[in-house]
Amino acid sequence: MQQVIKVLQKEVAKGLETLFDYKEPEKLQFQETRKEFEGEITLVTFPLAKKVKSNPQAVAEKLGEYLKDHAHLVANFNVVKGFLNLVLIDEYWLESLNDALNSNTYGIATEPSGKSIMVEYSSPNTNKPLHLGHLRNNFLGYSVAEILKANGHKVLKVQIINDRGIHICKSMLAWQLFGDGETPETAGMKGDKLVGKYYVLFDKKYREEQQKIYQNWQEAEDVSSLISKLEADKIIRAPYEKEAFEKFLDQGKDALSDKESTILKLLADRSNKYLLGAQDLLRKWEQEEPKVRALWEKMNGWVYDGFNATYQAMGVNFDKLYYESETYLKGRNYVKEGKEKELFYAKEDGSVWVDLEDEGLDHKLLLRGDGTAVYMTQDIGTAVQRYEDVPDLNQIVYTVGNEQDYHFQVLFKVLEKMGYAWAKNCYHLSYGMVDLPSGKMKSREGTVVDADDLIEEMRAEAKRISEELGKLDASDTEALDALYSTVGLGALKYHLLKVDPKKRMMFDPQESIDFTGHTGPFIQYTYARIQSILDKASATVTEINTDISLLPEEKACVVGLSHFPAVVKEAGENYNPAVIANYLYDLVKLYNAFYQNVSILKEENNILLSFRVALSKKVGEVIKTGMALLGIQVPDKM
Repeated sequence: MQQVIKVLQKEVAKGLETLFDYKEPEKLQFQETRKEFEGEITLVTFPLAKKVKSNPQAVAEKLGEYLKDHAHLVANFNVVKGFLNLVLIDEYWLESLNDALNSNTYGIATEPSGKSIMVEYSSPNTNKPLHLGHLRNNFLGYSVAEILKANGHKVLKVQIINDRGIHICKSMLAWQLFGDGETPETAGMKGDKLVGKYYVLFDKKYREEQQKIYQNWQEAEDVSSLISKLEADKIIRAPYEKEAFEKFLDQGKDALSDKESTILKLLADRSNKYLLGAQDLLRKWEQEEPKVRALWEKMNGWVYDGFNATYQAMGVNFDKLYYESETYLKGRNYVKEGKEKELFYAKEDGSVWVDLEDEGLDHKLLLRGDGTAVYMTQDIGTAVQRYEDVPDLNQIVYTVGNEQDYHFQVLFKVLEKMGYAWAKNCYHLSYGMVDLPSGKMKSREGTVVDADDLIEEMRAEAKRISEELGKLDASDTEALDALYSTVGLGALKYHLLKVDPKKRMMFDPQESIDFTGHTGPFIQYTYARIQSILDKASATVTEINTDISLLPEEKACVVGLSHFPAVVKEAGENYNPAVIANYLYDLVKLYNAFYQNVSILKEENNILLSFRVALSKKVGEVIKTGMALLGIQVPDKM
């Protein structure tokens, strides 16, 4: 299409000189013609009208007539409110189809870009199994990595496993107190689900303890003695904490403001034996106490086995794994060095901070007063480690939910402040959360949609709907089961990827698996239909006769195919698989209109038959290539 635009620019320039005695030195404004109008390329004439001192409608009409008479590529034109819509000759589109037919890598870059990109996705905590939110993350990160590869970039898929911190210590403590030696084998559970069970149990016990603390405080007979004791025990540490506590004792929790409620929770946390126990485990872990480290390794091992099974079911993979337990130490050292260089500053309690007010941000904690790391510490260490591991790395793409937008703004600015020029190329692939009809998911309360369960549910839903509609066709039970999995997982992936990553979305399993809607199964079914046509065709066509006239449905398909390379490029530039997902849906709709209105295998004219088979073949190839970029398989038979 770009080559056509270059030709049209020259022809329009000639027309402007001939019609208006105007030599156009600037680049003309061409765009794709809107779907509701006839044509493929539109010239915006408003800027030209001012220069030739005429109205846009008149300029468009005169240029249209000139191009129709003098430009070989222009077959016809129409003008809509000053926009000149150009209809290109059929021969051009047939030649473009021949070019596509002769390319085994149509739409995919054949020359390396010279750019090396690392894409991070998944990056789970080791205290719970993967859930629906992780599915969007994994599918998005994997697809973006594949799309970047298709644009000629060298891509490395990675994840940072958050294997340390208070979250895993909570699961560890609950298992110590209530597990009675339970293992994945004795429980008959995947390891990640077993650890997640104890994370939920910790939260239950923690909340029960909080309520006991509140009740004991309210039932104290000598309030002044109670307050004195809490001050002596350093539960109450400041006047504003004492004021909030006194208001609680006098009026109850419901009378507290949000800030006072937060303070009350903080006071209770300082007394909560379960939270204190988890914090103690974290300190012992950082001190490398052997028994604590052994328990940590055992429970994390259970989780990794569970994760790997889920990743296999998802159809995603990684080239390299990073572990927070290793990179946080590096980050801590860099923060200390930054403090010595006066890039950062320390507060009275020994905590280390960075001042980013000049960057329009805030002051950010980098290291706690007791020397323990925060997420920012770990992310600094991980980023530096990655550039050391891959010296030719040009960019890191972080696939992380939009609730972390501020975190990554700070991270990139901190890295720049530390002198790393590559930090300016780091990119946060921010995406919206996934909601359910029942509301927001909460891991601590055990109300998440488990990834394994959802994948299985989608397989079962594919089976149920296909049996009701009689859609799927396979010769044996094993083949059918594989087909149900392909269709179910394809429906899930497509539903999560067809929405722009930046948008929050609602997930509806039944809607996602509709065989006639804007869904993965609809596209998969069309691909299988095309394979059936090709199986019945007598020969494979590698080149078509360009001396034929195209029916509207045929031309629409060929034009749609021609957009694929630009779509892949756009998706890569914007880190947005939805561009490809929605393009494929539009292409399939165009093909189905062609299939329903134009005879293919029953066509008696061999030239037309060859063209229509070739067109079907290329549409099928583009569907397969595009769906692969989304991480979705397409079955040959359905």
